[in-house]
Amino acid sequence: MPIETSKINRAQFLAGAAAVGVSLATPNQAAATPTQAGTTPNQVTAGATPNRTAAGRRPMHLNGVGYDTGTVFLGDDSRPTWNRGQMRAELRAIDKRLHANWVSLFGSDATRLTETAEEALNRGLTVSIQPRAFDRPQSYALEQLRQTACAAERLRHRHDPEVILVVGCEFMLFTPGIVPGADFYERVENLAKPDLDWPAIRRRMAVYVEKVVTVARKNFGGRITYGAAADLEAVNWNLFDIVGLDYYSYHEDPASHTAELAPFRKWRKPILVLEFGCCTSTGAAELGGMGWDVVDYTQDPPVIPAEVTRDEAEQARHLVNMVGVFEREGLLGASIYSFISPDAPHSASKEHDYDIASYSVVKTIRADHFDPTSPYRWEPKQSFKAVAKKYVRPR
Repeated sequence: MPIETSKINRAQFLAGAAAVGVSLATPNQAAATPTQAGTTPNQVTAGATPNRTAAGRRPMHLNGVGYDTGTVFLGDDSRPTWNRGQMRAELRAIDKRLHANWVSLFGSDATRLTETAEEALNRGLTVSIQPRAFDRPQSYALEQLRQTACAAERLRHRHDPEVILVVGCEFMLFTPGIVPGADFYERVENLAKPDLDWPAIRRRMAVYVEKVVTVARKNFGGRITYGAAADLEAVNWNLFDIVGLDYYSYHEDPASHTAELAPFRKWRKPILVLEFGCCTSTGAAELGGMGWDVVDYTQDPPVIPAEVTRDEAEQARHLVNMVGVFEREGLLGASIYSFISPDAPHSASKEHDYDIASYSVVKTIRADHFDPTSPYRWEPKQSFKAVAKKYVRPR
């Protein structure tokens, strides 16, 4: 996921990994034929070599959008206030106006995740549920996953639409005990070092992944996946039913996407993009997961520099283009990051228009712009309207 803080430079630690020749996306074990626990006959399990339409495209089974129920990170909650009525209205818009048939839920509160999932399932939407315990001890994260898995299992038995459990995301960045470092910032700094012990990191990563899979399988009978940083983490996908990727790559030539996704096809599993997108400024598509980095946080309140231009059209073009890419690649589905970002409100004053650095397809307008607990309303961006046209299809 993109991390919206000025202290992080994803490019630095990726460059550090590349400097020591780490192959991050190549399978580290031979792919095996999957045994998909809990998979029912009506669930789509294709994804490697789908049937093509005459035009060379195959509409994805899952057209999705991410929905944050409140993620606690670095002491802040992305949704410090929670309103069930507002949640229901936003899911109604996702269903009826955006025409998504999948909502990718993530957050730090199991109760919020469960009640949002229930509402989405009642609307007939496929749901994926991802608990986030950023920078918390592994024992805490495993217990959070257990609670979420139990709740997801109960939902799975009560509803017809599929419930997919996402066991977490980007563990190398957010989970202590894998990459050296007492906290998130230290881990990021260490990842940029050329003398990092990558074999040891991979071993610790593998051990933790096996732990979360054990917890998930013990408490949930449906399909499971993981939100891997496509450009950073090597994962043994034999443990999962679906290959799950956070994918923010930018290529002008679609063939480059084909080449970049090719290693993940070797696992012979459906591929699900759990996050993709860009911010709302000129050049944001190419910046991808670093698009948030246009904000000047050295000032109080933070400002958007004069040279940064709001550009809803670029965001709209990029999202529509990437949906087309994923269709051509025959993926199981893809989810835009994200529907709304209440912590990055829009303002008529350009220097405080934090929505410029937001990945959401709607802009948040607060009653009090600088109060994160203030009531808000939202308006669709050009990207919302463009994606809604792309997502329209018979149910």
